[in-house]
Amino acid sequence: MPQRNRNTIGELTQLTPKDLDTERKTLNITPEKGSNPRILPISDKLIGMINNLPKVHKTMFQPHKDTLRDYLCTQRKQLAEKLNNPRLQKIGFHTLRHWKGTMLYHETKDLRHVQKILGHKQITSTVIYENTACALWLQETDNFMCKVAHNEQEETELIEIGFQHVNNREGLAFYKKRK
Repeated sequence: MPQRNRNTIGELTQLTPKDLDTERKTLNITPEKGSNPRILPISDKLIGMINNLPKVHKTMFQPHKDTLRDYLCTQRKQLAEKLNNPRLQKIGFHTLRHWKGTMLYHETKDLRHVQKILGHKQITSTVIYENTACALWLQETDNFMCKVAHNEQEETELIEIGFQHVNNREGLAFYKKRK
């Protein structure tokens, strides 16, 4: 197996209960492959799932990468057969990471944010997600919702729901968001 894929699940196999902060709803990620450490927000649902895991090892998950990878392969094969979809056999841990990076860029259009979440040291490692998102959602005409903010409160509300600032004119702030 290529070295890249061997390191992909390393951060997962290193997670310990002390990396989970249920009060702040975060997970502390210890870097691997020279990436940056990071603290990621997680949902109550994920916290519950982690807390329900058997406490067999010092780590949250099976500490042996090959055993964890074998388990994924077995589950993936069963699902592919059940759904009669052999393409599912191609999905691995790194595929999920690429999907997250691509979707995150598509939602935010912020390469620095994606870089931070994935722990990349170099922005050049993150640009692949911009290129992939552009290829996946390439359209001749993009459809946007447009809004105008008349004051600071309206601007704040638009930003909080994902609108991006486009321009100011005559004391008005113009925003857009993909439909």
